[in-house]
Amino acid sequence: MRFQEGFLWGGALAANQCEGAWNEDGKGPSIADTAPYFGSKQDYEDYVCFHMMSKDDVYACLNDQEGCYPKRKGIDFYHHYQDDIKLFAEMGFKVLRMSIAWSRIFPHGDESEPNEKGLAFYDRVFDECLKYGIEPLVTLSHYETPLGLALDYGGWLNRKTIGFYENYVKTVFLRYKDKVKYWLTFNEINVILHSLYIGGAILKEYTSNNHDQDCFQAIHHLFLGSALAVKWGHELIPGAQIGCMLARRESYPATCKPEDNLQCLEEDQMNLFFTDVQMRGYYPTYMNKYFKEHHIHIHKEDGDDELLKQYCCDFLSISYYMTVVSQAQIDENTEMTTGNDLFGVKNPYLDSSSWGWQIDPVGLRITLRRLYDRYQAPLFIAELGLGEKDMISPDGKIHDSYRIEFLKQHFEAISDAIEDGVDLFGLTTWGCIDIVSMSTSEMSKRYGFIYVDADNYGKGTYQRMKKDSFDWYKKVIATNGKIL
Repeated sequence: MRFQEGFLWGGALAANQCEGAWNEDGKGPSIADTAPYFGSKQDYEDYVCFHMMSKDDVYACLNDQEGCYPKRKGIDFYHHYQDDIKLFAEMGFKVLRMSIAWSRIFPHGDESEPNEKGLAFYDRVFDECLKYGIEPLVTLSHYETPLGLALDYGGWLNRKTIGFYENYVKTVFLRYKDKVKYWLTFNEINVILHSLYIGGAILKEYTSNNHDQDCFQAIHHLFLGSALAVKWGHELIPGAQIGCMLARRESYPATCKPEDNLQCLEEDQMNLFFTDVQMRGYYPTYMNKYFKEHHIHIHKEDGDDELLKQYCCDFLSISYYMTVVSQAQIDENTEMTTGNDLFGVKNPYLDSSSWGWQIDPVGLRITLRRLYDRYQAPLFIAELGLGEKDMISPDGKIHDSYRIEFLKQHFEAISDAIEDGVDLFGLTTWGCIDIVSMSTSEMSKRYGFIYVDADNYGKGTYQRMKKDSFDWYKKVIATNGKIL
């Protein structure tokens, strides 16, 4: 296999899906703490992703005494982090991608002084990682915007949020400058296209009649926040590497029909628009027509364009779970598929997971080659994994051979991409320990190498148990990908 010496093997987590302790030690609520569990992904999408949350909706969630809000408890990583990191170290992790809960540091989001108990918690977590030689890779904002910024300011639609984010970023950079070298500015920044609330902490009361205008104005503010994070990271942390992250939408045209290929190109450009700005430092001209047709007029202030140009990200990271098919004409007979907030025509040549996410390791090789060719900058796979309904067998073990096969195929594709000339310096498998699902807030969709005894309603012992994939991944890391 072709993984270079020093390749960063590891796993990934998000604070809002694993930590719990949502109101302990001074932490304030985040937008994730209003996400209830629903029996189906469609119910959740109707509630949050495509239905704009209002202030009344938010207060109803906060005051709900009967509903189930799994992200508030997570897997109780807040109290189990030492044991969990010890298990990661046993697998041989070189890197742990995690996030800081912004509202654990600034409970409302707009405070001038941080919450010391929150800062001290991450000191302990980072120290525990470093004790085992695990490099922390920290996402600054992973769907964890303080709820106070949504309620009082309209989230990222309000330019003031840039300043609140900058204050938060400078605070954690100064605090952890000797412990954390790798940072990501925003998790899957393009998810705001699917949900103004999840991606931008934007409530209905702050929006206009032009959804697209609101969305892209907020995106502009996110871009500025990202650039400022790069600026302060380089100034405050010697040798810091600040990356951006994209939920990658690799797509194939349904046919060789020119219209299908044009549709595929346009969908690809909308996906890459985010990284074009963050990696190249300017708005691409291909967006001009879209802005004109959708009556989008982005308000910029003096110095905005210069800031974006001067502070591009050092590397590009992606989440990759599946591919889709682009088709210009879709009717009621077109079979569709979805996954990770991606939507497209179903590919008849691919198998699917239990959640309908199509499995395409070759697509990962394709996307790595395309991204490296486009940016000529180091790449990192920040999320890659298979969500399935893992069951405890009669022998008391979890035999997840399907996960091993999924990752083996994708690791082979990654190796091929490296041989193709791609500069990829690491990967973190998503949900290295079972955590609450981002989209549906369920526990039954499991990704981890470690099983957590908890159900969709938060009931269980929360005991940790190794799956078969645990020892398999341990061997992969120990041989640097030579044995899969």
